[in-house]
Amino acid sequence: MTSQNKIRWGIIGPGGIARAFAGGVANSKTGKLVAIGARNPRKPDYAEHFPGARVLDGYDALLADPDVDAVYISTPHPQHAEWGIKAARAGKHALIEKPMGLSAFEADAMLHEARKAGTFMGEAFMYRLHPQTAKLLDLLKDGVIGEVRAIKSSFGFAMGAFDPNHRLYANDLAGGGILDVGCYPVSMSRLIAGTAAGKPFLDPVRVQGTAHLGQSGVDEWAAALLHFPNDIIAEVSCSVSLAQDNVLRIIGTKGRIEVPDFWFAGGREGGTGVIDIIRADGSKESVSVPESGWLYSFEVDAVGEAIRAGQKQFSAPGMSWDDTLGNLRVLDQWRTDAGLEFEIETATRKTMTITGSPIDNSAGTIKRGKIAGVDKSASPVALGFEDFKRFADAAPLLDAFYEKGGNVFDTAFIYGGGRTEKVFGDWLQARGVRDEIVLIGKGAHSPLVYPDVIAKQLDQSLERLGTDHVDVYFMHRDSPDVPVGEFVDAMDAEVKAGRIRGPFGGSNWTRERFDEAIEYAKANGKTAPSVLSNQFSLSEMLEPIWAGCVTASTAEWRKWLTDRQVTNFAWSSQGRGFFTPAAGRDKRDNEELVRCWYSEENFGRRDRAIELADELGASPIHIALAYCLNQPFPLVPLIGPRRLWELDDSLKALEIELTPEQVKWLEEG
Repeated sequence: MTSQNKIRWGIIGPGGIARAFAGGVANSKTGKLVAIGARNPRKPDYAEHFPGARVLDGYDALLADPDVDAVYISTPHPQHAEWGIKAARAGKHALIEKPMGLSAFEADAMLHEARKAGTFMGEAFMYRLHPQTAKLLDLLKDGVIGEVRAIKSSFGFAMGAFDPNHRLYANDLAGGGILDVGCYPVSMSRLIAGTAAGKPFLDPVRVQGTAHLGQSGVDEWAAALLHFPNDIIAEVSCSVSLAQDNVLRIIGTKGRIEVPDFWFAGGREGGTGVIDIIRADGSKESVSVPESGWLYSFEVDAVGEAIRAGQKQFSAPGMSWDDTLGNLRVLDQWRTDAGLEFEIETATRKTMTITGSPIDNSAGTIKRGKIAGVDKSASPVALGFEDFKRFADAAPLLDAFYEKGGNVFDTAFIYGGGRTEKVFGDWLQARGVRDEIVLIGKGAHSPLVYPDVIAKQLDQSLERLGTDHVDVYFMHRDSPDVPVGEFVDAMDAEVKAGRIRGPFGGSNWTRERFDEAIEYAKANGKTAPSVLSNQFSLSEMLEPIWAGCVTASTAEWRKWLTDRQVTNFAWSSQGRGFFTPAAGRDKRDNEELVRCWYSEENFGRRDRAIELADELGASPIHIALAYCLNQPFPLVPLIGPRRLWELDDSLKALEIELTPEQVKWLEEG
């Protein structure tokens, strides 16, 4: 490849690892280092370590440089997400030093931006692209040690005296071993387990981790067990204050393989790696892997070849997007087990969005409207998010929904044992947007469906949420044995106390019970319930998903809602996956789908949704949500995306306007 058509590289974060990468670029076939972005561009040693590269003042300047095609990001860990996203938005291909983000949630947000931009993005595990790794995998495929049963892998070293300012000990820089070097044995174990299963990688079904947290709160040494679905068990360990042997051991039914100092192969500037095969009879064979290429040059060329081929991610054994996300999910669980959360991940410190900017919805495209009884404008859909365990994990999704114009959020006393309310309370605290938010609260879930529970649970909910009121409130279930007036009295008392500032009603209530509650309120001078939260979707729920659930998808319900103009906050508004390609007519499909949604009537509606989607250039799932949004009565669908691309995909339904005739045709054909 001539110098004219080589990939022109820039470096963000010109530290020690960047120097090694620069050597890899200089000795690659496809790359050329042309510039570095530096916070202090006047440092005197840049010319020595990055010969021939222009030194630009700051990272933004590098991303704005038209002569840079791709960037290598080797900042401290907490800055990877910010600059990876900014690189994609600037149209730059990006190789990001491991770990790609502090969590799988951060990495997913980064990859989402690369997906939208059409740029390459990859995680820099240099050993994955080295010929020694390819040779090791070939030996395993050839069965030299039989069937793989166990893996033991470590990456650890001793830093010496504790220095709270060094990046490996600094809490603010997400120091410690798990993220910095624990990711290597985890990625290797997943690669080996995958090879044994005939796949590029394999994710464990169970992770059990622990760690010693030192005086700065980072993990100084740590270990984890990974149990894979093919019954391979991996023992992995890492450290920044203890020296380990760093030998990769793979144990099979006919022997074992040992590779010393695997992560650096034969050396940073080439050399000979050695793979030792120890057979069951004790005999030993050493396989040499001589390689003159520089260690970091292989990943440079892999990126260059991918870019030239129009690929957006590494091919195996490089870290594909799914491989990166799977690796980080293991590290997330390892950290959770070890009780390791960095201070910069907490709400009091993480006050900016993932790009390092204040939250801003001025460019939001979601058009807001009115919900009867709510004194502020509201987005046409509400976001549910009970699957997130920590504020830092939920923040990218919550931020994205808000910045797009979404402001209705669904919480409940029972979700995650109160964790969801605490997460959202942390987000409100960190972002300072409570006055703009329509906050849905719910309480009195079975078996505690009693009038006196409402006030007690609301006490706890408001404390977790860090606010003195909710904007909409639902009883999560009904108890027909209790006179309905007692429930109305309890909720009316909260309205008068100002703790419910908007409408209230019942979730999973029958029409008869709701009408009875309204009549009681009118007769006794109480605030009447005016909102409902029952299941509603184009597909009718045949059986309750959970005990006590009520659907409002039938013709009788639609007429009742239309006649009374009751707002329904509809859960499972997209049929819980019934309208996705994964759902079919096979009775061996997901048990819940089969039990709750499989009927000829529902499949007819699904077929019509597919037909209309083809006509409108949409997908069936968009049609299913658009159906809810185009009813002759007020309806607010509750959506529950877990990833940013799922959120963006769901919101496409807001662009679809269905006529009354199309709505009726979807229902009845």
